[in-house]
Amino acid sequence: MSFLNSMQNRYTTKKYNPNKKINSETINELKEILNLSPSSINSQPWKFTLVSNKKTKEQLSKVSWLNASKVIDCDTVVVFSRIDNISLFEKQIEEELPTGAVGYFKEFIKPQSEEQIKSWFGHQLYLSLGVFLSACAEMEIDATPMEGIEPDNYNTILELENYHTMVAVAIGYRDPEDNNQPSKRPKSRRNINQVVETI
Repeated sequence: MSFLNSMQNRYTTKKYNPNKKINSETINELKEILNLSPSSINSQPWKFTLVSNKKTKEQLSKVSWLNASKVIDCDTVVVFSRIDNISLFEKQIEEELPTGAVGYFKEFIKPQSEEQIKSWFGHQLYLSLGVFLSACAEMEIDATPMEGIEPDNYNTILELENYHTMVAVAIGYRDPEDNNQPSKRPKSRRNINQVVETI
């Protein structure tokens, strides 16, 4: 299947088959893909937490608004968190990145407000989200990106220190009766000429 076909077939899964599991080799591949995600200056201001433990998923479901059933029934919830401690981030890049990259951060990003710096961290995190959703599509794993969650409660449940939850993704395999899948509800997108321009 081509990547185009994969994207045509992917959709936001609304109903999962709780009895169909993702094998450990595939989960390990997804971990590697997350680790290879691109970020500006290779900053990597993030943490990814994979949750398959039933008890923890139940806790998360209670602070996931309309996504509760997806969190319970999916195979794994992948929580995307940005670093929330700017000093820790600076220490990280000074130890791990080349001088030029560190200089870029100090000259262009650090002079901004704390809110703007953390927003920049979040932009990098969303690059990894796009890569992850695309990888799931290519690997024929169903996925549901979820911003409809309570980030502070996710932080507490997962005992995240120095990181802040931004978005979560339920992954697994669809219930055959899921009415949101393209075979039952064709994908709806604006006309390509309205959103893609060639100059």
